[in-house]
Amino acid sequence: MHITPIQIRFNDVDQMGHVNNAVIMEYLDLGKDAFFSSHGLSPVKSDFTVMVVHYEVDFRRQIRYHDTIHVSTEVERFGTKSLTLMQRVVDEESGDVCVECRTVMAGYRRSTSASEAIPDEVREWLSR
Repeated sequence: MHITPIQIRFNDVDQMGHVNNAVIMEYLDLGKDAFFSSHGLSPVKSDFTVMVVHYEVDFRRQIRYHDTIHVSTEVERFGTKSLTLMQRVVDEESGDVCVECRTVMAGYRRSTSASEAIPDEVREWLSR
């Protein structure tokens, strides 16, 4: 599991005093980027990459401006050409899960512009 600390910015908060749901999706993207980069799979530099094909998001609890949060990211399962990530936005003080997101991502080869099975090497990297 990879943990990405998140700094909540003033402009992340809407008029209701909580972090806007669209901004939370940006936090999840930061977690994905950090997760893949920490496992040697640069989303912008690698010929092989993965792309989002499906999201399922449950917003369980509001996140407020002064909350201290992080995003946890891990591979939940591998398919032949896809993987499913499980991400959680967690309030560090209470331990509450504020958001839970499952993201299905498909393997993609930039040089051929085609979907591709996830190489064994990538599976090994992401399983660590």
